[in-house]
This record gives sequence, structure tokens and C-alpha cells, in this order.
Amino acid sequence: MALSTLLAALATFPLARGLLAPVKRLVDGTHKLAAGDFTTRVAPTSEDELGRLAEDFNQLASTLEKNQQMRRDFMADISHELRTPLAVLRGELEAIQDGVRKFTPETLASLQAEVGTLTKLVDDLHQLSMSDEGALAYQKAPVDLIPLLEVAGGAFRERFASRGLKLQFSLPDSITVFGDRDRLMQLFNNLLENSLRYTDSGGSLKISAEQHDKTVRLTFADSAPGVSDDQLQKLFERFYRTEGSRNRASGGSGLGLAICLNIVEAHNGRIIAAHSPFGGLSITVELPLERDLQREV
Repeated sequence: MALSTLLAALATFPLARGLLAPVKRLVDGTHKLAAGDFTTRVAPTSEDELGRLAEDFNQLASTLEKNQQMRRDFMADISHELRTPLAVLRGELEAIQDGVRKFTPETLASLQAEVGTLTKLVDDLHQLSMSDEGALAYQKAPVDLIPLLEVAGGAFRERFASRGLKLQFSLPDSITVFGDRDRLMQLFNNLLENSLRYTDSGGSLKISAEQHDKTVRLTFADSAPGVSDDQLQKLFERFYRTEGSRNRASGGSGLGLAICLNIVEAHNGRIIAAHSPFGGLSITVELPLERDLQREV
């Protein structure tokens, strides 16, 4: 009896060891992951539940690694964005202090402009942070988009004209959605500001709206310069700026379109970047019509 038990144990030991090996690898990998090593991976050795568990583990590790890199990039971007206006402020103040530059109304205006850049950056970061946490309040009600677009465009018309840019509209009489009036106005202002900053002098921006069965489609299409296909996929990333003409020299923080994305998604819509037929960038915003949201509720 004892001999048969011993033989059975010896026979099953390699099998048990083989079954426990992938479990041990998963345990070791979990410990490394918990310690912050998001590069660790576990090689799947079978197609059973343990194999699928190893694949899920690798997917989790990959996601954590990507999120960690995004956090690092985000902090580096914030540092860079804050450093630039602060360096300008410091340089100008030191020049005034040393007597190299006189304190004139022009100097004061330059300092105020850099302070304005810092203020806008901090405000944008605050809004993105609140949006990520779900703490950004939206007071939604039926809103006619056409008056909002006309008011936003009117506020920018003089600035567009000062840069030799034409502002054109192709709008119906009325389109109603269920949304937050202030956030939608901010969305339109950001899109107008984006075109104003990055469109070459002498160009144009055309704002159009089309109502479909269940959605409204708003399009902001400007003239040159345009962006490449690869850049189109990254325009809504935070702090992303294209190489070439659409860059920081125009004064943008790289957060405007990221804020637009958050606002549109909060309205159950979507925002798409494409090549403009006028040689520049085309941003399309699709929002559900008011009646369809009411059906869902």
C-alpha cells in the first residue's frame, strides 16, 4: 500500500510541477507589477484558462506601462509650458532691474501678455483635471446652436479681420440640442481661436451646420496650413502641437482641442479632425438632436 502510494506520488509530481509552473510565473509577475515594474510580461504556455489569464495579465501590464509613460510625458509637458512664459517674465524683469530696459507701457503690456499665457494654461489644466474627475458641472437644457455660433463668430470677427482672415457662415435658421450653453460657447470659442491662431494671413474659416435625422453636424474648415495624416490622429492629445506652421509660436498651449474633446464627449457627441477642402484643417462636431436624447431619457 505504502509502495503504491509512493509510486503514485512520484508519477504525479512532474504533472503537478508542470501545472504549477505557469501559476508561479503569474504570481512572480504580479509581485513585480505591484512593485511598479510595468515592463514585466508572462509568456502564455497554453490555450486553456491559465493561458488566457497570462494574456490578460500582459494586457493589464501594457496598459499600466502606457499610463505611466503618459503621466511622465504630461508632467514634462506641464513643466515645459510653465517654464517658457516664466523665463520670459524673469528675463524682462531682470532687464528692467538692471536698467537695460526701461519700464514703459509697452514693457508692461509684454509682461501682462506672459501673465495671461500662464493664467490661461493654469485655467485649462484645472478644467481638464475637473473633467477627468467627473467634477465639471454641466447644466443641460434645450439650446439653439445657431445664435450661439453667431454670437461666438461676432466676437471674433474683428480679430479675424485684423489678421486678414475671412469668417464665413453657412447655417440654417435653427438647430436645437440638449446641452450646456456655456460649455458649448466655450467649445465654439476654442475652435475659433484655433483657426485664428494657426491660419495663414489672407485665409479664411468657414463654419457650417447640417441637421440630419438624429444628429447635427458642425464643421469648422479653415485654409492653409494643413496637417499630415499622422498629425490628424494626435490633434486632440494634450499639449500636442504639429511641426511646422501650426505650433507654439502662434501662442497656443496645446490644450484647446483636448478641452473641445471633453466638452463634446460630455454631450454624447464626437469630434473629428480631417483635411479641409480649403487646404487647412477641418474640425467636425457631431451632437445628438434634443428629441433623440429625450427619447433615451
